[in-house]
Amino acid sequence: MRVYIGCGGYSNEDWTAPGLIYEGVRKDGYLDAYARHFDAVELNSSFYAIPGLKAFEGMARKSGGRTRFAVKLNRAFTHDRAPTDADYDRMLQSPEPLRDAGLMGPYLAQFPYSFHRTADNRKYLLGLAERFAGHELAVELRHASWDKPEVREGMGEFGLIWVSPDYPPVGGMPEPQVHVTGDVGYLRLHGRNEGSWWEGKSAAERHDYRYNRAEMDEWAEKIALVAEDLSELYVFFQNTTKGHALKNIPMLREALNARGVPAPTPDPGDDGRLL
Repeated sequence: MRVYIGCGGYSNEDWTAPGLIYEGVRKDGYLDAYARHFDAVELNSSFYAIPGLKAFEGMARKSGGRTRFAVKLNRAFTHDRAPTDADYDRMLQSPEPLRDAGLMGPYLAQFPYSFHRTADNRKYLLGLAERFAGHELAVELRHASWDKPEVREGMGEFGLIWVSPDYPPVGGMPEPQVHVTGDVGYLRLHGRNEGSWWEGKSAAERHDYRYNRAEMDEWAEKIALVAEDLSELYVFFQNTTKGHALKNIPMLREALNARGVPAPTPDPGDDGRLL
């Protein structure tokens, strides 16, 4: 199993703090600096506006061919749930430079908690799977009504990747387990800040949490149990606030390596401030 580890987004202003990877780095150099430390990134900007071909060409170039990109579906697909044919065309065609460079990871469909398991929503998800057939599509379903073996079995039949999550223990959401629905696995670690998950005014507040070593050992154990069932696993830390993810990723790599799951640290070249 090849493990790719990175963060939710790379344009994190918090990381300009002294000692972190963007200290003294111009904003147009963020992706180059990021790619020296992480071999995967979850692209957030596409949720708000689908980038064009030239933007994706720039990402492939600035990352130096070192980083896989998981591309988040635009909100038209997951929150508004009224994508046009033009939305589908742009979402499927614009990342072509990443595919050409061998840097394309799965698409990510991040549905909101309000997307419950109803007949209409099941039908919508099936339609989405059909339109993205031939492409890896990871689906995060935040409401606990989806957290059932029969749902994952159906997702596997239609080639969808179940997103395994780590949420705060606030109830009503899927349990923190690694589930396999195909050759590729996908894990999103949101942190466990239960005090601000529902009340937080921003994503930064909700993800203001640093995992401890025991929690990283816990996830390494769960990952090791499915290592023989997957060819690839993507692990994305969402707790980028205050650089928490930058501290947690080395912990997880160490814990995985200790359990015989290779998680090498990229060579950062001249810029070794993080690890």
